[in-house]
Amino acid sequence: MRIAIVGAGAIGGYLAARLIGSGRQVTVVARGANLAAIREAGIRLRLPDGTEETAHPELATDDMAAAGPHDVVLLAVKGQQLPALVPTIRPLLGPETAIVPAQNGIPWWYFQRCGGPFAGRTLASVDPGGAISAHVAPERVIGCVTYQAAELAGPGVVRFIEGNRFTLGEPDGEMSGRVQELARALTGAGLKARVRTDIRTEIWVKLLGNLTFNPISALTRATLGEIIGFGPTRDLAAATMAEAREVADRLGITFGVTVEQRIRGAAQMASHRTSTLQDIEAGRPTEVEWLVGTVAELGRMVDVPTPRIDALYACLRLLERTSCGGSPPR
Repeated sequence: MRIAIVGAGAIGGYLAARLIGSGRQVTVVARGANLAAIREAGIRLRLPDGTEETAHPELATDDMAAAGPHDVVLLAVKGQQLPALVPTIRPLLGPETAIVPAQNGIPWWYFQRCGGPFAGRTLASVDPGGAISAHVAPERVIGCVTYQAAELAGPGVVRFIEGNRFTLGEPDGEMSGRVQELARALTGAGLKARVRTDIRTEIWVKLLGNLTFNPISALTRATLGEIIGFGPTRDLAAATMAEAREVADRLGITFGVTVEQRIRGAAQMASHRTSTLQDIEAGRPTEVEWLVGTVAELGRMVDVPTPRIDALYACLRLLERTSCGGSPPR
């Protein structure tokens, strides 16, 4: 199985290093200083115990045509980068190539290969005008949810913090051969990779945290522990999660965890600074549409009021605008 990882940031770099270390053939698509560093010295993975591992991809390039077709293309970039990126990945695709989008939040393919009244619906918040779905056939997609905390400490250097879960699932729930083969590859690389027949439930369980803690942390500059340890923000997080659960319930999602359990789980990472907070502090665009805008859009679809979600969405969009130099809102 030849795997191409597009985007060698924190998560992409971590996955590439682990897969390469297990003997897999991996192509890394990167650019700029990050690409130059990987070509020169490989991907340097710094572990929590202070040790460092180095992994050299079979190919590190910014030329997808030179890379050619692969069996799996893992898109390890932020959701807001996909509309511009996806039309360029065609050279990586063969007739049977699977595409694995590794983004937070509700994915553009959410209503593809599923039944129900919204089957085939496009989510305007993350796929405006069908800019992504027009270039990716639904049958190529394998859904995934990542549970890694890592950061790009410098060009070619990934600092791994914690988490090695990587959940996969076909959007139609099939236990296909390709998804099981990919799970075996990830398991062989030291990840806890499992296949679920209801990948959308897994998406929602993770999203409950991202939807609430990410915008609150960006707006307050607080860690997870500080948010949960302060009564008013803890209450806001719980109420926001409850809104999202009602939206998910209307879409047929059944949660195996309560809001309180989800908050307690986040409290175990008390010192964590969310990716959205890091983006705001760095003056980068955030995943606001994928984490918050989609849930507001889904709420309108299923006639569930989402006042707290709408408020966080409005505030985070304005914060993103001012932090990124006053760029016009999307």
